[in-house]
Amino acid sequence: MRIATWNVNSIRTRVGRVVDWLVRDDVDVLGMQEIKCKPEQFPYEAFEQAGYHVELHGLNQWNGVAIASREPIEDVEVGFPGAPGFGKPLPDGTLPVEARAIGATVGGVRIWSLYVPNGRELGDPHYDYKLDWLDKLAVSTGAWLQANPGVPFALMGDFNIAPLDTDVWSMDFFAGRTHVSEPERAAFAQLQSVGLVDVVRERVPQGFTYWDYQQLRFPRNEGMRIDFILGSRDFADLVVDAKIERNERKGTAPSDHVPVVVDLDFGPGDDDDRPMIF
Repeated sequence: MRIATWNVNSIRTRVGRVVDWLVRDDVDVLGMQEIKCKPEQFPYEAFEQAGYHVELHGLNQWNGVAIASREPIEDVEVGFPGAPGFGKPLPDGTLPVEARAIGATVGGVRIWSLYVPNGRELGDPHYDYKLDWLDKLAVSTGAWLQANPGVPFALMGDFNIAPLDTDVWSMDFFAGRTHVSEPERAAFAQLQSVGLVDVVRERVPQGFTYWDYQQLRFPRNEGMRIDFILGSRDFADLVVDAKIERNERKGTAPSDHVPVVVDLDFGPGDDDDRPMIF
């Protein structure tokens, strides 16, 4: 099974690129972030014609997450337990919960497509929201793993955190900025402490997943590694290969992020007899 994550930065703008890549790279499951649309605006037809089912969580032109899969998508869950809200209080006094998380089971593997809050600036209310969101995610993840031993599980998406100094093109440039602060890195480490591991890093030690559109960042390779697939031990044991699709940042109207991909091998009986889609 080939599983990938990709912040597509508006699926309606890039549906052609995304579906073309899915078929060309023979991807079975894709977690998407920043789809930036409501369900009624999503380009389902292009995915369905290519042989993919889609489940999504989108509320407006911001954020939004989705899962596309060749296999049936089961046990869909919108938002994780305890997820905090942000923004103007609702009439009942609670804060609106943004469209940043969707979970589902595909082929016996439990996956989540996540778009972690950006944080904006150190000290900004959105930064505190980001840390709270990650803390609640870690608590929810730890509880789920304890309740479901033996089930392959992965969080994947745009984490908006660069865990290592080598995950950004210049630590001097990022001094005093978000994405590299100690509290954010500690929040990322907390996800690992509840039982997850970066299943890509061992196979792809270096490489960025995001390059800003401004200042010729991509040609200069001034990027960041902020998109990850974090898997449970049962998930990690299935991983046989991984890659970062850097070339998807090239060409016409690319996303500012690129796909991150892992291949799972379930052992004997994992034969793939699906018809080819052209």
